[in-house]
Amino acid sequence: MSCHKTAYITTPIYYVNDIAHIGHAYTTIIADTLARYSRMSGLETFFLTGTDEHGQKIEESAKARGKSSQEYADEISATFRNLWDDFGISYDKFIRTTDADHMKGVQKAFSVMHANGDIYKDTYKGHYCISCETFFPEIQLVDGEYCPECGKSTTVVEEESYFFKLSKYQDKLLQWYNDNPECILPRSKRNEVIRFVEGGLTDLSITRTSFDWGVKLPEEMNDPKHVMYVWLDALMNYVTALGYGTDEANMDFWPARVQIIGKDILRFHAIYWPAFLMSLGLPLPKHIAAHGWWTRDGEKMSKSKGNVVNPREVADAYGLDNFRYFMLREVPFGGDGDFSQKALIDRINSDLGNDLGNLLNRLIGMSGKYFEGEVFSGHVAKFYQQELDEVHASLDQLEPLLFEMQIHKYLEELWRPLSVANKSIDKYQPWTLMKEGKTEEAMALNGLIAAILAKVAVMLYPVMPEVCTKISRALHFEIDNASWNALVKEKTLLETFRLEKIDPLFPRIEEPLLAQVEPADTKEAPKKEEKKPEKKAEKAEGVALIGIDQFFETVLKIGTIVKAEEVPKSNKLLLLQVDVGEENPRQVVAGIKEWYSPEDLVGTQACVVSNLKPAKLMGMKSEGMLLAAKDENGLSLLRPETPKNAGTVVS
Repeated sequence: MSCHKTAYITTPIYYVNDIAHIGHAYTTIIADTLARYSRMSGLETFFLTGTDEHGQKIEESAKARGKSSQEYADEISATFRNLWDDFGISYDKFIRTTDADHMKGVQKAFSVMHANGDIYKDTYKGHYCISCETFFPEIQLVDGEYCPECGKSTTVVEEESYFFKLSKYQDKLLQWYNDNPECILPRSKRNEVIRFVEGGLTDLSITRTSFDWGVKLPEEMNDPKHVMYVWLDALMNYVTALGYGTDEANMDFWPARVQIIGKDILRFHAIYWPAFLMSLGLPLPKHIAAHGWWTRDGEKMSKSKGNVVNPREVADAYGLDNFRYFMLREVPFGGDGDFSQKALIDRINSDLGNDLGNLLNRLIGMSGKYFEGEVFSGHVAKFYQQELDEVHASLDQLEPLLFEMQIHKYLEELWRPLSVANKSIDKYQPWTLMKEGKTEEAMALNGLIAAILAKVAVMLYPVMPEVCTKISRALHFEIDNASWNALVKEKTLLETFRLEKIDPLFPRIEEPLLAQVEPADTKEAPKKEEKKPEKKAEKAEGVALIGIDQFFETVLKIGTIVKAEEVPKSNKLLLLQVDVGEENPRQVVAGIKEWYSPEDLVGTQACVVSNLKPAKLMGMKSEGMLLAAKDENGLSLLRPETPKNAGTVVS
């Protein structure tokens, strides 16, 4: 099924400025799932994760805590590694940018780039955000001072710097995007990157002299006051983990098959990283896959609100495998997801409890009642070939979905065989078959259900390894490359075996198991009998004033218009398809035809009110509203000054 002999899977290396949160867990669980599947399908697999530990932000955080930079990095890095170990994450290497071999490899890369004429020295002046480790041109700043990404104050920095000739690689990058339609996933993210690069690339400052906590330049540069920019240092981890720059280099795993990242660091990975690789003469990764962000109960997570999801607490309360399933099933890859205990409980009780756990219980029950726990598959094809064909048709579609990063569809399709199994029991009724003396047919039904459970357990194992191991033990087989080949690839069935009762896999959950999050400013609610007089909205110059809470109920996002067409019989309306970072574009009906033609709009961006209730205009559903300003000179859509990822929240 796979043409690859090796599989190199990476997460980003996580910055050690705080402990791991649900976003880190999501990235790592996705990568772990791909790595487990790759190993199971017989690929020689290398799974890399780790921590990013250099930079001014770490240096300052350490000083504020009275620690050395190394002590602080050691402490935070350990929290990530301990969490992944407790979660059973199957990484092959946990890299740290403070590792001696890594720093040696980064220095080697700098030397090669410099020798190739891609690095030169100059002076840089700009507004620098310490939190984001990024320079921003003044035009992008909020109120001339604040970072457009995190909102924190920037610092004007003027210093000597070495620059990487990023502009030299603009055309080569565009050619790579064009020749490899799936190099960036989802494809909508690739389109965003292409538009950004087409807007023109400037050379990249890659060293600093204003702080000391970083990788020094190679000795032959004879410039000890410089340390490397954190992004050059960090991105090189993907090849230094394989020994690049050392005598023990083993680049057989390169290029990476899939590099999983969050959408907030897409620009670094889809532009800087391939340009660095081109300079080094190394192949480019097969896929760079950018996922969305997570909210909690519809709200952005923040420490001040006290609603940050701690993945360890969720896994401890609800079960690690249940948490893994929810994260991968709940949201399409690339879109933003919302964590709520209600949604998690619904998935556990319905998908897992009713469809999977109950099916195993039914098999154990009917085999025990009619056949003393025995299962025999010899006559399954004789009676249930149609059901088997349907099951195998679903299984054949799974691997491509997984590596196209359509993991929610992978799980959706994997549930079809479970539906076939549950419907078969209801349709053929083993109790009726036994009454009618059709013992062979009833036993074959047992074999069919066992076969479906076994095949599903194999393909679900990368997502839910502990649960599927329990199922495989109940069915007396091991999940490995041999069983994957036999049960999935070669479509064989289980042999005769005896079932024994096991504890329910998914006990029903009736109430949330974690404390509910209350707003930080919650006060005691008034007694029911007390009626508060309605407060009229305050007004200023005839305009109703609203509170900040009301304002934040409106969710504004950057949308990319991917399709536009005229609405027949309308002089005002255009029908738009707008990508707001979800699986599918939103349909928006906009009254802007007088000022814009469809050709003007395709590929451009606008601000979208994304949480409006859908409305119908001329019988067409509209799922949002574009923001615009209108005066005597006409109407103009409100747009970001520079391209932003579709779905970026306007705040």
